Amino acid sequence: MPPKKNHRAKNDAAADEQALTRIAIVTAERCKPKKCHQECKKSCPVVKLGKLCIEVGPKSKIAYLSEPLCIGCGICVKKCPFEAINIINLPKDLERNTTHRYGPNSFKLHRLPMPRPGQVLGLVGTNGIGKSTALKILAGKMKPNLGRFDSAPDWEEILVHFRGSDLQNYFTKILEDDIKATIKPQYVDHIPRAVRGLVGDILKQKDDRSEKENWDCFTWAHQEAELTHVLDRDVGVLSGGELQRFAIAAVAVQVSDMYMFDEPSSYLDVKQRLTAAHMIRQVLEHTELGDRRYVMVVEHDLAVLDYLSDYVCVLYGSPGAYGVVTMPFSVRVGINAFLAGFIPTENLRFRDDSLTFKISQRAEGGGELGKNDVMRSYSYPSMTKTQTKGKAKFILHVEEGMFTDSEILVLLGENGTGKTTFVRMLAGLLKSDEQVALEEEGEMDLAANAGAPDLNVSYKPQKISPKFQGTVRQLLHKRIRESYIHPQFVSDVMKPLNMDALMDNGVQNLSGGELQRLAICLALGKPADVYLVDEPSAYLDSEQRINCAKVIKRFIMHSKKTAFVVEHDFIMATYLADRVVVYTGRPGIEATATSPQSLLTGMNQFLKSLEVTFRRDPVNFRPRINKRGSQKDAEQKKNGNYFFYENEDDEPEEDDDL
Repeated sequence: MPPKKNHRAKNDAAADEQALTRIAIVTAERCKPKKCHQECKKSCPVVKLGKLCIEVGPKSKIAYLSEPLCIGCGICVKKCPFEAINIINLPKDLERNTTHRYGPNSFKLHRLPMPRPGQVLGLVGTNGIGKSTALKILAGKMKPNLGRFDSAPDWEEILVHFRGSDLQNYFTKILEDDIKATIKPQYVDHIPRAVRGLVGDILKQKDDRSEKENWDCFTWAHQEAELTHVLDRDVGVLSGGELQRFAIAAVAVQVSDMYMFDEPSSYLDVKQRLTAAHMIRQVLEHTELGDRRYVMVVEHDLAVLDYLSDYVCVLYGSPGAYGVVTMPFSVRVGINAFLAGFIPTENLRFRDDSLTFKISQRAEGGGELGKNDVMRSYSYPSMTKTQTKGKAKFILHVEEGMFTDSEILVLLGENGTGKTTFVRMLAGLLKSDEQVALEEEGEMDLAANAGAPDLNVSYKPQKISPKFQGTVRQLLHKRIRESYIHPQFVSDVMKPLNMDALMDNGVQNLSGGELQRLAICLALGKPADVYLVDEPSAYLDSEQRINCAKVIKRFIMHSKKTAFVVEHDFIMATYLADRVVVYTGRPGIEATATSPQSLLTGMNQFLKSLEVTFRRDPVNFRPRINKRGSQKDAEQKKNGNYFFYENEDDEPEEDDDL
């Protein structure tokens, strides 16, 4: 008898250990017990045995699933009419490393990134994976509950949990109020609601580094952030890019032990992103205290993240369900691991396919057509557009150009050089000065355009303001009914952008990233000859950006159409472009759009104006920014080769961090 008892005890212990590795997620927005027949509870085999595995009371707002009782059959997942339930099996050792959980059947975070003093730590991962949660915990604004949301542990127990790691000393300093953390918020467009006053006055109020560190931090901040011309303006009238640079400067002028920057590149053009990245690195350079300060950055532009980070932590998991923080990697290894979807130190694959950035043969061939390519070509004339707003006057000159079917042209330039103006002119929403003059004189020569093809245009605007009162499904049915039910469009566009998860959501309730994916679907779903896509990467995370770029490229190639794309994410721009249009001149005053040119020539011209050099990673061919003043940066500038310096061998290169 005793052996049987021990055997049963071992089985119970094994069952308990296995139960700890399973989590049940119930999405509160989707679970509607009063609108269904509680199919999850009725179909659960454990409930049929008389156990309370799924509880739904008469007054319950959402269903409750008991994770220890759940056997992982998945029947409730399939039966739920609103797709509100998700059952996930986790590796066993993760349960011991749970850092925080928000509540029953909700998101949980495993492990934490550990910043190093005097270095910049980058965090890379999809939206909803726990990056902002990790920042709040490390900033001392949220107390980690180690997964025990019903009986939160005290600080003594938390310190014991992190015993033996650098986080123990870090949390001890937080407990003793020995660390001050300053966060640059993710949504800078909300700043005018909380902050009132002139830009210069607010920066001077925030500036306490000038006095304590004996240098003019205020002047450095507004000059580096290019805010000198807006110091006398009210915060409420700043544009998105100006708000972003103001937020970075406001954090940089404060004396702090921990500086956190959440998505510092949104709303910024390529030049401004590199300037902001350089400014963030300078936070550690201007004082002897830099060796004791921490800097953490959450960034979705992988080229910028690569440039400003000293090392990287990857976050993987299931968005909205759980997130896991890896051990720190060197910058190149960490970003490549994220793109490959494989964590080598844990021997774990978190994504089925890897992401690479091979440039199209046509782009590498200078944009010229191949021998077997038979494509129709079109052209647009040289144009001028003068815009006046108050006393300000902006003039855009467009050089005549030619484009063909199955081609993507990427528009490269700083903010304020007229990229959106040019796209709106192609869309027919703005008329050039020449067209206006002819219409005024009544001399529009209709015969001159008689032989020109009548091209249909589909336009995705830069700013998306939803007005439709209804669900995503209703909007798609109304606008692009023929496309969104077509199998080819579903496989090429709808599934990669994960539109199925949004179909029953209200358009007015969508987040910025969800609205962006919907807008891309609507633009590509409209039958047209030319697709004009203005900043498709805005609000998307790094993985969604790559998927979006693949969707646009695959759709344009399959449908044999043309696309003009405005894009500031350098990795996305180089992946998409067959040819590029470069904008030169003075932003906001006068600029010129060059004729479409090859990717190599155009990128070299554009990067030379920015005084930045790029090289290509030998593993996945992604563009990498050379550190300013590094050996490779100096070598490429000397040779005049600013874009994609080819290594002499195929061996993986070392990080260019010096």
